[in-house]
Amino acid sequence: MSEVEIGKVTDFFAKPVVAGIQLSSALRIGDKIHVKGNSTDMELTVKSMQIERVSVTEGKPGDIVGVEVPDRVRRGDKVYRITEGP
Repeated sequence: MSEVEIGKVTDFFAKPVVAGIQLSSALRIGDKIHVKGNSTDMELTVKSMQIERVSVTEGKPGDIVGVEVPDRVRRGDKVYRITEGP
């Protein structure tokens, strides 16, 4: 498996537990991502995504998307897409 950086966390909301992510590459429902920072290290599959509170199936570079996360993330954490293969 390999990882490609696709964005960074710009915001965090505690209820519901959602990360605001500024994308530098496309992100789709079903993608596996890795959020990594000084005290953050989590992997998850994107199950839902919103842009300005509207559900979407894909975000493109430049979008800021809200993604539900299992735990706290912090501004500046990097977001990577996990891909199968070399």
